[in-house]
Amino acid sequence: MEDFVNGKCEVCQAGAPLVTSEQIKEYIQVIPEWEIIQDDSIKKLKRCFKTKNYIETIKFVNAIAAIANSQDHHPVLQVEYNSVTVWWWTHKINGLHRNDFIMAAKTNETFT
Repeated sequence: MEDFVNGKCEVCQAGAPLVTSEQIKEYIQVIPEWEIIQDDSIKKLKRCFKTKNYIETIKFVNAIAAIANSQDHHPVLQVEYNSVTVWWWTHKINGLHRNDFIMAAKTNETFT
């Protein structure tokens, strides 16, 4: 099984291959709390994290921002009082790349 938590995002150029259906089935086992959604025909990873209060929410958002910046791969974040919804996908290829699964695993690790 892939070790995404310790993985590093690779530089992804336009035209890089999307993950295959087989890879998705394998990779999602590492991050089962995440769902794969289809948004305007683009596959994305999505998860809603529940927090205790707004201060904890913002601390978590800042932790995600630090990881995203260090990996040069950035999510969409929806911030509410006691929750953060996170979407990962690779904009340059309009879909899922191995990097997205790495970042989802790192997001999970940051939350726990």
